[in-house]
Order: sequence, then C-alpha cells, then structure tokens
Amino acid sequence: MATLIDLSHPLEHGQPNFAYDPKISVIAHNTVTSIGYNITQVSFSSHQGTHLDAPFHFFDDGKTVDQIPLDQFYGPATLVDLAPGSFLKAKTPLTVEMFKPHAKHFRRGAKIIYRTGWSRKFDSPEFFSDYPTLTLEAARWIASRRIGLLGMDTPTPSTEWKECHHILLKRGVEIVIVEGLKNLEKLPVHFTFMGFPLNLKGRDGAPIRAVALTK
Repeated sequence: MATLIDLSHPLEHGQPNFAYDPKISVIAHNTVTSIGYNITQVSFSSHQGTHLDAPFHFFDDGKTVDQIPLDQFYGPATLVDLAPGSFLKAKTPLTVEMFKPHAKHFRRGAKIIYRTGWSRKFDSPEFFSDYPTLTLEAARWIASRRIGLLGMDTPTPSTEWKECHHILLKRGVEIVIVEGLKNLEKLPVHFTFMGFPLNLKGRDGAPIRAVALTK
C-alpha cells in the first residue's frame, strides 16, 4: 500500500529564517466574527521554510520558477543518507568521498535527496549558522553528474553559498535545489518525490509542499 510522507516544515508566523531575508508574517485579516469568514494575510520570502531555488536566484539570465518544466519537480528519487540511524555534527563538511559510494544514483536528470539529520534543529538559531556544509569540490562533482534535482535537510547547501549556488545553478547544469526538508529518516532509498512550487512568474524560488510517495 502506498504511503504519503510530508517532507515540508509548516509555515508559521515569526518562523526563523536567514538574517537578510524578509520575515514571515501570517496574521488574521478578518474572521467569521468580524466579517462572516476567516481570511489570512500572508507575507514571506520566496525562500521561506521548505522551498526550492531556480537558476534566476543567482543568475539574471537564469530560468525562473515558472520556466522550469514540471517534471523536474516530480518523479523517481533516491535518498542518500549520510548519517544512517544518527545525524551529522554541526558544520560537518560534506565531501566527495561521502557521495561517491552512491555514485550509481547520480545519473543525468536524477532526483537526489541527501540526509544529514539537521532538520532536528529547524526551530533553533543554529539551523541557519551551523549546518553541515557541502564542499565546493563535492558541489562540482555533483554538477558534473548533471542530475536534475538536489534536495537536502539543511537551509542551504553550503556556507560558501554564493560559489556553491553558482556551480549548481549555472547554465548547462541548472539543478533545482530543494532546501529545508524534514522527515528524511522515514524514507526508503527509492521513492517518488513531489515538490511543486508556487507559480511565481519571473521569480527566483518558492516555498513547496514536498511529499514522498512510498510503496
């Protein structure tokens, strides 16, 4: 029997995010008592919570969210668990050597989700400062495999965020980057990933409701 596993953190008023990003606001605009129905005013960053990055995030001539084919957000995926049954320590470098044992899964167009166990820190300040970080060498190795999507349970791939995003999002590579996933410890190695973004015309990223379909 198929099972759906929610891989997304819920969006909440005042939720933490990167220091320079817009703060999330989720407030009641009107209620059943005041006007006859509940309606909410929402304001947040295009990179709030569980979300994805489009190439336009770092390249003015890169594809925007609405220009990416829908099949890049959906399909067979592989979990690369970098800390089976446990979690990585703060600021652990994620090296090529850690990914190479899983090299057979890194095929052109593949969807790869890697787990570090860092989602347990989601509601704490260190989630955005001390996360395990992809080395630039590992980013280049992943980019060279021409996968289609790279997901993770950290808020961003690397502390060297500009250089890493340039490697993964540049023209000819254009990997969709999914950040801030949760519940990865519940996944089998192979599953179906679904993570469709808000259809924000001409923009750089969007929150997603990421879901895994398992058999």
